[in-house]
Amino acid sequence: MGLDQALLYIVATPIGNLADMVPRAIEVLQCADLVAAEDTRHSQRLFSHFDIDTPLMAYHDHSDDVRTEQILQRLQQGQTVALISDAGTPLISDPGYRLVREARARGVRVIPVPGACAFVAALSAAGLPSDRFSFEGFLPAKAGAREKSLQALESDTRTLIFYEAPHRVLDTLEAMAQVFGGEREAVIARELTKAFETIHLAPLAELAEWVRADGNQQRGEIVLLVRGAERRQDATLDAEAQRVMKLLLAELPPKRAAALAADITGVNKKTLYNWSLEQK
Repeated sequence: MGLDQALLYIVATPIGNLADMVPRAIEVLQCADLVAAEDTRHSQRLFSHFDIDTPLMAYHDHSDDVRTEQILQRLQQGQTVALISDAGTPLISDPGYRLVREARARGVRVIPVPGACAFVAALSAAGLPSDRFSFEGFLPAKAGAREKSLQALESDTRTLIFYEAPHRVLDTLEAMAQVFGGEREAVIARELTKAFETIHLAPLAELAEWVRADGNQQRGEIVLLVRGAERRQDATLDAEAQRVMKLLLAELPPKRAAALAADITGVNKKTLYNWSLEQK
């Protein structure tokens, strides 16, 4: 195909099923001058399957500035570089941010090659609201920090999406049940596109018990999705909601301000609108 020169391609690869590899991704990887991979040994299996013989260079979270500079120099020499992670879309809880930012700063064109992404696949099949969501990545490993992070999200009305390691998934579900409430709906999406794919929806307390009872659900690649908090219907506004409304009302008409404040605070839009009318 003859790729344009001095381009950095961000190439998504399958999260399990190799049939999910898009033709464009294969073509880009075959024609690039260099592929920067999170784990070259892991990527070599993908390369063998699709008959790709492009040179590989390791690039991951622990790569130093010297390695980043080596890749940038290749780009500035007019070469084409493709960045891949072990699975899915690079930069989604994977390395690459520093390289992309610096490449753009040096005038290198950065081009995404879309494909598989575990959290998007999980959200599409979860049965939870998908009009507004927040991808939170991995929670802290230590219990105290994890609980603090969850408490900060307790009143968030968006669907919350997390990645989790198999050896921590049960502890995380139990912490979620304690902070969010055991009745809050959640989904575990495990081993997506692979032979033992599991997508299971239940209240958090039940989901934790279900995972506890089946050791197989504590293995593999895991996405956790939690339904957002219910919008508050209280007629009075707390100090934060009032502060947000006052800021928005300074620039917007009441109806528009109430709609935006509802998204920000989780307070019912009508309650916010009525409060604004009372201030006149």
